[in-house]
Amino acid sequence: MTKARGSSAGGSLRIVAGRLRGSRLAVPDRPGLRPTPDRVRETLFNWLAPIIDGARCLDLYAGTGALGIEALSRGAGTCVFVERDRELWRLLQDNLARLKVTGAEPVNEEAFGFLAARAARPFDLVFLDPPFDADLWGESARRLEQGGWLGAAAYVYVESAEGARFAVPANWSLHREGRAGTVRFALYRRSPADPLS
Repeated sequence: MTKARGSSAGGSLRIVAGRLRGSRLAVPDRPGLRPTPDRVRETLFNWLAPIIDGARCLDLYAGTGALGIEALSRGAGTCVFVERDRELWRLLQDNLARLKVTGAEPVNEEAFGFLAARAARPFDLVFLDPPFDADLWGESARRLEQGGWLGAAAYVYVESAEGARFAVPANWSLHREGRAGTVRFALYRRSPADPLS
């Protein structure tokens, strides 16, 4: 997603591959906006190549929507984009319309409110990239797991500051991880929770 450290981002970023390859997404110049860099998205989607086709995705802290739009470009079936900032949500809607993206559902809502107020539907892939300074990783992971938002063998992508400390559910196993500057990015795979645990 986006928001984190104190830097600003402005201009545009590109979709790396798929049917929208080379398309540009507008990125507003505002404090705290931190889109996932091209090279990190390229690495992530190389990891996801075996499972992306037809996947049901959730971009929980969507920001520019770069992760979810990249997923749809590469063959994901659907993606729900949750973004609480109304300006970013409107920009996301504009980008989706301009690029004629299908299978997208942009939602202007706070992430925990979205998870609490709606009937859960299991996703195959969740992008979990909250604002770095809000320390939402562990609680977001817990709510996704306990709320029934994850398919039996779902993947969860987590982007965090290097050195950030948070717990993920015991039935999530680390599949792959990498680092880019001061950012750690990791892909977890879920296995069904033990009902006796």
